Amino acid sequence: MAERMKIEIYGQTYFMQGDLDQAYVEDLARYVDEKMTAVAEATHTVDTVRVAVLAALAICDELHALRRSQQDMRGALRDRTERCLNLVERALKQTA
Repeated sequence: MAERMKIEIYGQTYFMQGDLDQAYVEDLARYVDEKMTAVAEATHTVDTVRVAVLAALAICDELHALRRSQQDMRGALRDRTERCLNLVERALKQTA
């Protein structure tokens, strides 16, 4: 059964229910709260909806940057793997 959780984000209390680990959800809430606080301080914005949207954009930017980085690493790994495979194939041909 899904557990009911209480979290706080940017001064608002929310009750959630789901199958996620409570500590994990609390970490997520803390992260969102920190982002919203940072956005509010940087922009001097008091409109909660605006702060939430700007924080969401900042979090999405982080996500997309991580995805791009991961794709770049996969590409580099694929290239290295192909080079290693070519070296092994050449070595096997020379010993055959």
